[in-house]
Amino acid sequence: MAPLLTYYGDDFTGSTDVMEALSSNGVETVLFLGIPSDDLLQRFSHCRAIGIAGTSRSETPGWMEERLTPIFRWLKSRHAAICHYKVCSTFDSSPAIGNIGKAVEIGKAIFDQPYVPLVVGAPQLKRYTAFGNLFAAYQGEIYRIDRHPVMSRHPVTPMREADLGRHLAEQTALPTGVVDRVTQTLPDAETRVARFCAEQRGMVLFDVDGPETQASAGHLLWQLRRLDGWFVAGSSGIEYALLSAWKQEGLTTGATHFPLPGKAERIAVVSGSVSPTTERQIRTAAQSGFEAVAVDPLELLGENAMAALERAVATGLDVLGRGLSPILYTALGPAADRGGEIDRIPGSRHTLGRLLGTMLRQMVEQAQLQRAVIAGGDTSSHALKELHVDALTTLLPLPQTPGSPLCTAHGDFAATNGLQIALKGGQVGADGYFAQIRDGLAAA
Repeated sequence: MAPLLTYYGDDFTGSTDVMEALSSNGVETVLFLGIPSDDLLQRFSHCRAIGIAGTSRSETPGWMEERLTPIFRWLKSRHAAICHYKVCSTFDSSPAIGNIGKAVEIGKAIFDQPYVPLVVGAPQLKRYTAFGNLFAAYQGEIYRIDRHPVMSRHPVTPMREADLGRHLAEQTALPTGVVDRVTQTLPDAETRVARFCAEQRGMVLFDVDGPETQASAGHLLWQLRRLDGWFVAGSSGIEYALLSAWKQEGLTTGATHFPLPGKAERIAVVSGSVSPTTERQIRTAAQSGFEAVAVDPLELLGENAMAALERAVATGLDVLGRGLSPILYTALGPAADRGGEIDRIPGSRHTLGRLLGTMLRQMVEQAQLQRAVIAGGDTSSHALKELHVDALTTLLPLPQTPGSPLCTAHGDFAATNGLQIALKGGQVGADGYFAQIRDGLAAA
């Protein structure tokens, strides 16, 4: 039987975000770390949604052309009703890095459809779109994304434009139409939107700024879908919107119960995030059984990289030996960001992610850990590959801070097969997040 939905996530944390949204609501989901073999795919044949975790958020348009093309073709061959190119709900991207417009062009051509629907707003994540403009929360306040205290200053892809149509116009020649919140709530919305979409030859953004527009967007997406597969793009707002339509049609039964996994006495954390949210989480954790360990990123990128890595791992193992949980971090908030120096070294950010993953694998293997965390969206995308993991499934959703669930890792590498692991984006989670994961709690 064909899956209900397939997707490609442009980073690993965003990929688990989608998996969490679906599995929490009755759609069993598996996330692969690449195109799976037939045998691996068969192991998860019961799943109704299939994802592939990727790294395109931190890659170039040339990389996308080469790597996304075969993946999108493979996803199309699954014959799912919906195929989703998943991007971060903050939409941070640029013409040179993480170009969303380029990815849409590739998918649009492969699926041979006149336009590509976009949904970015996700109230569950405190992300909202109104009249084509994106807003996001920070510390209890809602900001237009180009005035957001963090995303307007993102170290790689700062968001300097809230109008997503104008933002995308720098990335692609495809035009962006908007189905605004007012149109969606009119009595004849379905007829109006169908007529509007029939004239589009680029992208169509559906406003989502609350429960009403989210339900409307999901209904419209499902009604407008093509029978031979429907390529769409956006945040996990796609899934949250569709779940409403699927529930109405009896395709899902709604919320799924996940038992608490219990407390782990010790866990290990690696972090490449420079976010102030992660900084607060590290400082909070240091007061509750964690020990923060600074790792110099330039040493890791220098001539003595292996010696620096070995020292970091030895320090982490020493912390674990004392019954505490180490957090190995390369920056403690924006003030400690050394991105300017790091970016002078070609490929440095990818390399740092891989080295942090190697540190984590060695700590997990040598200390026989059952649970771990990787902090940082781009970091997670490159670090997890070093753990020799082939697939992830949801172990514990976190409804209070969606987008950073505790997962179960699957693969042939004994030390990490069955590992419980969370991938946390920089802006995600409450201050007590790391203790929440260690203690196996659904709410902090």
